[in-house]
Amino acid sequence: MTIFKVIASLSVLIALPHIVQAQATRQVAISIDAGRPVGKLPPVWRFFGADEPNYATMKDGRKLLVELGELKKGEVYFRAHNLLSSGDGTPAFKWGSSNAYTETKDGKPFYDWKVVDGIIDTYLARGVRPYLQIGFMPEAMSSAPAGTAYQHSWRPGFDYKLIEGGWNYPPKDYAKWGELVYQWTLHNIERYGRAEVERWYFEVWNEPNGSSYWKGTPEEFYKLHDYAIAAVRRALPTAKVGGPDVAGAGGAFMDGFLKHVSSGRNYVTGQTGTPTDFLSFHAKGKPLFVDGHVRMGVATHLREVDRGFTKILSIPSLATKPVVIGESDPEGCAACPGPQNAYRNGTMYSSYTAASFARIWELAERRKVNLEGVLSWSFEFEDQPWFAGYRQLSTNGVDLPVLNVFRLFAQLGETRLETTNDAQIPLDTIMTDGVQGAPDIGSIATRTADGRVALLLWHYHDDDVAGPDAQVKISLKGLKSAPTGAKLWRVDGDHANAFSAWKKMGSPQSPNQDQYAQLEAASVMQAEDVVVTGGARGASAVDLGLPRQGVALLVLDGR
Repeated sequence: MTIFKVIASLSVLIALPHIVQAQATRQVAISIDAGRPVGKLPPVWRFFGADEPNYATMKDGRKLLVELGELKKGEVYFRAHNLLSSGDGTPAFKWGSSNAYTETKDGKPFYDWKVVDGIIDTYLARGVRPYLQIGFMPEAMSSAPAGTAYQHSWRPGFDYKLIEGGWNYPPKDYAKWGELVYQWTLHNIERYGRAEVERWYFEVWNEPNGSSYWKGTPEEFYKLHDYAIAAVRRALPTAKVGGPDVAGAGGAFMDGFLKHVSSGRNYVTGQTGTPTDFLSFHAKGKPLFVDGHVRMGVATHLREVDRGFTKILSIPSLATKPVVIGESDPEGCAACPGPQNAYRNGTMYSSYTAASFARIWELAERRKVNLEGVLSWSFEFEDQPWFAGYRQLSTNGVDLPVLNVFRLFAQLGETRLETTNDAQIPLDTIMTDGVQGAPDIGSIATRTADGRVALLLWHYHDDDVAGPDAQVKISLKGLKSAPTGAKLWRVDGDHANAFSAWKKMGSPQSPNQDQYAQLEAASVMQAEDVVVTGGARGASAVDLGLPRQGVALLVLDGR
C-alpha cells in the first residue's frame, strides 16, 4: 500500500468515526428444530470437470482424483472435454487428446482406445465415474475448411476466440461419427462391464450454442446429438443419455433443442423425439474488478440458473427429468487470468461456493426441479506456478480452501431441518442485488443418515475486502437427548488454508520438501471440540465465531 493510500484511509477514519463503530462484531441468532424435517438436500455437489483430460493421469491429477473420490465413494462424477480429440495426449491449456480415431489411406476407420482407457481407468481406480462428454471432432472426420489448423493456439491472456480450430466442426460423415460412438460404447462395456457403464452419464459436446465450441448450425448439432445418442443406445439400451450442456440457459438454441428432443423428427430413426434421461445447461457468475478489489457476481450466477430451470420446466414432457448444471462457477474460464479472477486462491472462492450452492438448492426446491448435479468446472493445472490464480481445487498437489468446502458438503445429511436465521439474506434479494450491503451469514441444518445434526455456516460478501467477524449463537430444540459431543471444522484465513501459509512463508515458487509438507499440513481441516450448553427438554446451545469469508461445519451427536 502506498503512503498516499495509507494517509487517505486514515483521513476517512478520522472524518467518519462511525465507520469504525460499524465494524463491531455482527451478532447472529440461528434456531434449529431437529425434530422438524422440511425437505431433502440431494448431494448435487459431487460433480467436477476440466478442459484438459490428460491431467487426470499426471501426478497431481491422480492425487486430486483420489481426494475427489473419497468425498462420496463411487458417486463422484467427472466431465472432461477433448476425450475424442486427435493428438498424442500431450496436455495444454484448454486442450487434450486421445487419438481415438484415425483413418487409413483408403478412408477406413482405425480405433485406438489406449489413451482414453488410461483416463477412465484412472477415474474408476479412484472412486470417480465418467460424466462422459462425447467430443470433440477427430481430425480425420472434421469438415473444417482446408488450411484450418486442427489444434488451437490459445494460451492464457490471448483472445478467447483463438480456442477455435478444426476440432469444433461437424463431421464430414455422420454415419462414421455414429459408428465411432457405437464402437467406443461397446469397448467400454467390454472393458468395464455393463453394470458399471450403466452408471455413467452420456452427453454430446460442450456449449454448442456458441461459435467457440461449435461451427455448425443448431440443426447440425441436433443431428450430431441424435447420431451419438442412437449409437450409445444401440450398444447399451439402458445407458443414461442427455444434454445439451449449453452455455447459460441457451436462449433460442436451447428452445430448439428441447423442442427437437421432445417432439421433433429424429435424424437417425425418423421417429418423434430423442431419448433424454437428463437435461444439462451451464451457469456462471460475473466478477468485476472495482475500486482495487474483486466484486463477485453471485446474482448473475443465480439468475442464469433460474433461467435454465425455467426453460426445462416449459416443456411438460421434460419438466420432471433430472437436471445437471453441467458447469456452475463464479465465472466462465478456469484457465483465464485477470484481476477480476484474483479471488481463486483463497477464501473468497470457498465462501462463494458455500453461499451459491445453498441458493441453488433453494432455487431447485422453489421451482420443483429434479436437480441431480451441480458441476464445478475446476480441477488442477499440472506443473504451473504455485497459486497462479487459475480456477482449480489444488496447486502443485496442495489443496486450496475451496476443496475443503466440498469436504464439508460431504458431511451434510440429505434431510433438511427447520431453521431460522436472522442474518441470512433472502433468495430474492440476492438474485436481484447480490450481497453488497450487509453480509450473508447463512446456514443449512441437516439430519445425517446416522442421526446426527450437521449445520453448515458461511459468512459471504460479494466484495473481497475485510469486514467484521460474526458471533453466531445457535439454539437447538427437538433433540431426543442432549448432545454427547460436538465437532467443528473451519475453512477461513487461519484454518485449512495453504494459501495463507504460503504467503507467510514468503510466497516461495520452489518450496523445498519441508515447506511442501508444511503447506500440505496447513491445507488440512482439523476437528475442534465445541462446548454445548444443555437446556430443558433436549434444548441445547452453541456459541461460536465466524470470520468474514469463513465457512464452518458443526456436527452434534444428539439424536
